[in-house]
Amino acid sequence: MWTEKNNKLYKKFQFKDFDDAFSFMEKVARICRSVNHHPKWTNKWNTVEIWLSTHDKSDLVTEKDHELAQAIDLLLTIDDIKTPTDTLKLFTDGGSRGNPGPSASGFVILDASDKIIFKKGVFLGIMTNNQAEYLALKFGIQELLKYKPNNILVYMDSLLIINQMNGVFKIKNPDLMVIYKEIKQLLNGFENVSFTHVPRALNKLADTQVNIALDKALA
Repeated sequence: MWTEKNNKLYKKFQFKDFDDAFSFMEKVARICRSVNHHPKWTNKWNTVEIWLSTHDKSDLVTEKDHELAQAIDLLLTIDDIKTPTDTLKLFTDGGSRGNPGPSASGFVILDASDKIIFKKGVFLGIMTNNQAEYLALKFGIQELLKYKPNNILVYMDSLLIINQMNGVFKIKNPDLMVIYKEIKQLLNGFENVSFTHVPRALNKLADTQVNIALDKALA
């Protein structure tokens, strides 16, 4: 558990050996670079200690630190999952500059060893952020059908859509309901599907595709 002490979020991580600890540090470093937020840390053999604070906020603990802590914890959770070779991972994201405004969807497909096998951004025109998020999911699943995996693991940073896809929340917006029903029909092509919420720091691959599509369309 992360603890807050002396204006820092702190946690100690212990691994089997130095190789596992170093692998963890490499993965954390990639997340930190993607969100431009860099912690203080130390490593001694199988132990890694991390301190989080926001430098441009007088080195105090901010929401940015809590989000990075969540991303680091979830990174370990995802790593603990043994992914079968007949499984593909789908990361999706959508964005609207204005909400509603110019929007785009992005998605990235990875294999069981986390190798990227497909990525794409799609400019959508004027719509809402939630519409862009749902369409990203639809486009990604349509692409997944071409690979015919038995299982798919879907990751999104939209907690609303994850909860709706898992049946926790109801969909009241009729425009979103149309896309939702199309997605549910597409999902019949897979044996097993899971939907998992991830913090934005772990969804940068899909987010990048959104911004590439938007920047290209609006240039």
